[in-house]
Amino acid sequence: MAKRGNGEGSIYPYRNGFAAHVWITTPEGRRVRRVVYGKTREIVREKFLALHEQARRGPVATRTPTLREFAEGWLRDVVKPNLAPTTSSNYALFLRHYIEPDLGTKRIDRLSVRDVRTWLNALKERCQCCAQGKDAAREKPRCCAIGKCCEQRASEWTRHQAWTVLRSILSEAMRDELVARNVAALVKVPLPRPRKRKYWTVEEARQFLESAKSNDDPLFAGYVLMLVLGLRRGELLGLKWEDLDVKAGEARIGWQLQRIDGELVRRQTKTHSSDAPLPLPDICVQALKDRRLTENKLRLAAGEAWAGTGLMLTTRLGDPLDPRNFQRAFRSSVRRAGVPIIPVHSTRRTCASLLVALDVHPRVAMAILRHSKIAVTMDIYSQVSAASTREALKRLGEAFQ
Repeated sequence: MAKRGNGEGSIYPYRNGFAAHVWITTPEGRRVRRVVYGKTREIVREKFLALHEQARRGPVATRTPTLREFAEGWLRDVVKPNLAPTTSSNYALFLRHYIEPDLGTKRIDRLSVRDVRTWLNALKERCQCCAQGKDAAREKPRCCAIGKCCEQRASEWTRHQAWTVLRSILSEAMRDELVARNVAALVKVPLPRPRKRKYWTVEEARQFLESAKSNDDPLFAGYVLMLVLGLRRGELLGLKWEDLDVKAGEARIGWQLQRIDGELVRRQTKTHSSDAPLPLPDICVQALKDRRLTENKLRLAAGEAWAGTGLMLTTRLGDPLDPRNFQRAFRSSVRRAGVPIIPVHSTRRTCASLLVALDVHPRVAMAILRHSKIAVTMDIYSQVSAASTREALKRLGEAFQ
């Protein structure tokens, strides 16, 4: 009989091959025996040494989880404590609608490159309205639930995002040593082409603001701040009066209002550059003064029902303005003005385009738009002063007068 090598004391013949056991500590703190199997002694020895080393470093799971089980723990322990709530919510959405239906029941260590490729190809062909039961959930079904498939397939961007989430999950599984390789990263997925978004010219922006002003639109001040300062929708709706110094002509953009898991949440912005004070040009100052007068009238009309949230833009009772309701109001104002319909977020692109049209330095535009990296604005590196930022906003304000 061949002499056993070092570390092979627990390897023994078993059925048509060999086996070995190692005592491990589970994540629950229990001491149990874990057995590994193989056709040859060499294979079992490698498994034995790897498990022994893993047990030496810390607790070892007694069973390999499915992709769904591991993803739930990843969301709970990794994503939610470290990333923004909206990011966590988006990851959960992609898991629920695009990843788990096909791959959720597979053991994470048995997921293969072929599985990932087959899943991506299925996403390209499958009607998501049918798969997610969107039409069936409506009070009055109008397509898939009545046999008229709308063929609502996942876009190239959606498939790429779903693949990105799966790749992140498997990267975490590699760090936990549950899988030896990231099979999602081995599948080539083309980067989607950037979407070409519409934006307004200086003349169209002026036409929109003049229409909102002449119609006494209660959200006029918000429209001005979006176009002149390039505020995001969440930043605008999360803006409080205490963040605005009308006398000094400055605004601090450090908060945003978002709907997360069905609730409106006011949370801090994700970048420190967003906290920098921005100068308010005259057009913004006047719009904010008018908004104050409108709010006073609403407060008197509401009486004790006034919520008193301190937000600059509110409902008639002073409650936070839902982002979706703001979106609807914006579209109605756009139609009334007779200018091309663009998404709310494209107003930032409009602001950026206006800054370029006004020959504003890229660094100044970066400060106004509060980009965290100059590459987002333009691949130019230089420094500008706060006075240059103020002058640029002044020129932009004059373009609307």
